[in-house]
Amino acid sequence: MAQVDKLLKYQQEDSKLLKIEQEAAVSEERKNFIQTKSFLNKASEKLDSLEAKALELKSILEKLNGQYKEISETLNDFENLDELVDGGADISFYKKNVLQLTERLKSIRQEINSLTKSIKDSDEEYQTLKKKVLSAQKQYPEYAEIYKKYKALKEEEMASVKAELEKLGKSIDSEIMARYQAKRSERIFPILCSVKGGRCSKCGTELSLVGKEKIESGSAYECDNCHRFLYKEQ
Repeated sequence: MAQVDKLLKYQQEDSKLLKIEQEAAVSEERKNFIQTKSFLNKASEKLDSLEAKALELKSILEKLNGQYKEISETLNDFENLDELVDGGADISFYKKNVLQLTERLKSIRQEINSLTKSIKDSDEEYQTLKKKVLSAQKQYPEYAEIYKKYKALKEEEMASVKAELEKLGKSIDSEIMARYQAKRSERIFPILCSVKGGRCSKCGTELSLVGKEKIESGSAYECDNCHRFLYKEQ
């Protein structure tokens, strides 16, 4: 049996393995497991981030409240402004200070309101995410067990096909087999394509005279463009 015929038989069996691999990769069992696992990993970091942010915001809020209280107490000192004026104090100086402190007080109050809202929003986000995490944590063991059983089943199917491929591969030239596997690892499939009208049926590149001679002899020959193995259909 020519090398190309052996490769075609090998590829036919290999296509079964590829189908199983593709089915496993897009299965609901795998998707549910991977998505839940990924969510839990990312959610853990997000929860830590939100908690750290909340502590930082609360610390800033405490400082602002302290400043607000301090300025309020200072303004209380100006309630006896009439007495200070009677004592000969410069009223314009005190009025200017009162105005500046009042404006600063308004500014701090706005900052406090904005910060309070940010803390509230952050807390709501934290609580919502925490509920989702608790729900995912309950689902994860179930998804993990389902995927474990599904994966074991698929691995059993693949093992059977791989055993047949190993048997077929022993009759193929080792160098050609290595080139086949290299193309397979690059997700090139099918690896063997027929020649139609003197051209590669996959990319349309015309064969050289040497290529046509090798194809006629049943030897393994690679397309000069897409590098797939070519063969002449009987």
